[in-house]
Amino acid sequence: MIPEERLEQILQRFQYLEAAMADGAGGGDIAALAKEYSDLRPVAEQVAAYRKLQGDLEEAEAMLADPDMKDLAEEEIPALKAAIPEVEHALQLALLPKDAADTRPAMLEIRPGTGGDEAALFAGDLLRMYQRYAEAQGWKVDIIEEQATELGGIKEVVAHIKGENVFARLKYESGVHRVQRVPTTESGGRIHTSAATVAVLPEAEDVDIHVDPNDIRIDTMRASGAGGQHVNTTDSAVRITHLPTGLIVTSSEKSQHRNREIAMQVLKTRLYDLERQRIDSERSADRASQVGSGDRSERIRTYNFPQGRMTDHRINLTLYKLDQVMGGDLTEIIDALTADNQARLLAEMGQ
Repeated sequence: MIPEERLEQILQRFQYLEAAMADGAGGGDIAALAKEYSDLRPVAEQVAAYRKLQGDLEEAEAMLADPDMKDLAEEEIPALKAAIPEVEHALQLALLPKDAADTRPAMLEIRPGTGGDEAALFAGDLLRMYQRYAEAQGWKVDIIEEQATELGGIKEVVAHIKGENVFARLKYESGVHRVQRVPTTESGGRIHTSAATVAVLPEAEDVDIHVDPNDIRIDTMRASGAGGQHVNTTDSAVRITHLPTGLIVTSSEKSQHRNREIAMQVLKTRLYDLERQRIDSERSADRASQVGSGDRSERIRTYNFPQGRMTDHRINLTLYKLDQVMGGDLTEIIDALTADNQARLLAEMGQ
């Protein structure tokens, strides 16, 4: 049962925000008020639905004392009682603490792990999987940095993904993805196990991270490429080194000015991610047990091609539709991971 005092506080705050928005807040307060109002509105709507259902049940139970209304009340009461748990659960979910980064764009980084050329090919497969999922969501994907292998695999790729609730949907993808299949380079038909590491980082905003110009070194280099149009380009690639942490980011667009902007944004995003991980570590003594902890050394998923099977080890979810998954059909997996994390948060809230 959710305390009535808490529900009343939510409604009072929402009514205050509504009035403030109607009156027009001065200065820079309007943006902050608008965001809080937008965030609180779905919660207030769930509170109103929950209270209405409770009120309808109280009225129906009061009708039992009226002989003329008793039969109608006896029909309505079971349905109303049955609906309350579902509405209460929806309200509990709405009351869960929100990750402030959920609505942000994200940086997707994929790198091959163990497995040589096959790991690099698998990294390329993962990139295409996420690109197809993003396309289905109506998101925009921009490749910021990509290093390809001669066989068409990927040594490293960094992509910027922009759209609605990008980080909320992709944040559980961080970790080690393992593949079991017969490599195209294997003549004996033996199954090999390879891996690639995925990192999904919420994009940093200017207010999140301040980078001291004295803490960075910026180098310009000739953009690398497979030849052709890249051979005669000017020195436009930019590499930024963050001296305190040793983080290095590069960008190889044709415009050197644009490269500096991109590289700085990637650097801020990685620094923001480090700060989020530090805070998470302080909040939890056992982050590895949490879905979406961001532990990139954790093996989270196995893609078994001979059996057409995908297994997410964190929630023991196995799906026998690997072709669809590799084609970007990730909704069932992401929904299950989200539901599992919500269940954990609900359990913590009830303690």
